[in-house]
Amino acid sequence: MFTVARRLVIDDARSARSRREVAAPGEGEGAALDRTDAVLDSIMVADALASLSDQHRQVVVCAYFAGQSIPEISRRLGIPEGTAKSRLHYGLRGLRLALQERGVTR
Repeated sequence: MFTVARRLVIDDARSARSRREVAAPGEGEGAALDRTDAVLDSIMVADALASLSDQHRQVVVCAYFAGQSIPEISRRLGIPEGTAKSRLHYGLRGLRLALQERGVTR
């Protein structure tokens, strides 16, 4: 027991607390939030969206930015549901390829 107590005292003496070290503030702990990455991501996505055809872009924007379902998209755009599904599929595929060309890997 003496050895355990001795090691606890040594560990405490070597700890950062005893040397008065203070951790740097992390994200959300008083550090200013840096929105640079979010802004750059949105610019890159907008640029990639611009590379799509108008028909594909409309469906992708309705589905992901407006949160509409396939039936809602088909009613809004006046197209059959199957057409809306295929445009969404090919639009997302084109968007993925456009982002990959711009170096996005995630």
